[in-house]
Amino acid sequence: MGLAWLVAAAIAAVAASWAFNALVHLVWRPYAISKSLRAQGVRGPDYKFFVGSLGEIKEFRAEAAGATLDVGDHDFVPLVQPHLRKWIPLYGRMFVYWTGARPNVCVADVNVVKQVLFDRTGLYPKNLINPHISRLLGKGLVLTDGDEWKRHRKVVHPAFNMDKLKLAKDGDVEVELSSQFEELTADVISHTAFGSSYREGKQVFLAQRELQFLAFSTVFNVQIPGFRFLPTEKNLKTWKLDKQVRAMLTDIIKTRLANKDTAGYGNDLLGLMLEACAPEHGEAPVLSMDEIIDECKTFFFAGHDTTSHLLTWASFLLSTHPEWQHKLRDECTLGSR
Repeated sequence: MGLAWLVAAAIAAVAASWAFNALVHLVWRPYAISKSLRAQGVRGPDYKFFVGSLGEIKEFRAEAAGATLDVGDHDFVPLVQPHLRKWIPLYGRMFVYWTGARPNVCVADVNVVKQVLFDRTGLYPKNLINPHISRLLGKGLVLTDGDEWKRHRKVVHPAFNMDKLKLAKDGDVEVELSSQFEELTADVISHTAFGSSYREGKQVFLAQRELQFLAFSTVFNVQIPGFRFLPTEKNLKTWKLDKQVRAMLTDIIKTRLANKDTAGYGNDLLGLMLEACAPEHGEAPVLSMDEIIDECKTFFFAGHDTTSHLLTWASFLLSTHPEWQHKLRDECTLGSR
């Protein structure tokens, strides 16, 4: 009887502790943060219990889903970030909104943005709360800070000189640009990252793309602590893909290491990182094997959609402004002589 009472008391204590922490995290803390920011002149949409502003964001995105732009209309913000278009006129160019119980300060004031980006004191660290996005990127350049970021950048930066990025495309054909630019960007990334191991790198890229779609599907979901460890259908698929990506990268690395005596490490991104980790240097490696894998994942993600979409958008603008297109073509012709 005494043991049962102790167990019941322990369960009650855990439940009370959990309820108290939930009350602090989901009620008191958002209230205190909102009050403090309002005192500094930073307003925003009201915090809704548990979901924050995510409900409103989903409503705005649903309203904008069927909209299209005229050819001469370049104002795409209402389509991709409709909540920003709704809230900036209401709350100003700096406001707070909520992803679940987590506050996010939107900064649309150019001077404040410069202050944040040029800060070197560490006041604005990178902090990505979505575990699916973190798994997608790995702990590479995008998510590292300070001295750790400098260490990674020192190794990765030499891979981005012009000779390594050149890729010729010949012939005049009619093409669907967005898909072609996606393919082109994937080719450039795979060549730059893996050089002679390009075909294997392309397989890593395709698996990483699947992982990316899964991660982005969670962006507007409330992130419940510990939920990523539950064997849900999405988590199981994410774990499988992440394991597959790491296994393929590990195989590429092992092959490169096995052939280093005859072919060297290579002068691509992977080769530069392996060179930095070479044990024959007699000092601690700059990057660990896990960090090399994370940098490869970061490189695939950060370099693909950003570049392919930029190329597609630039081509669209040129097609709607033939005078720009002619000037650019003339400039390219002169530069190739």
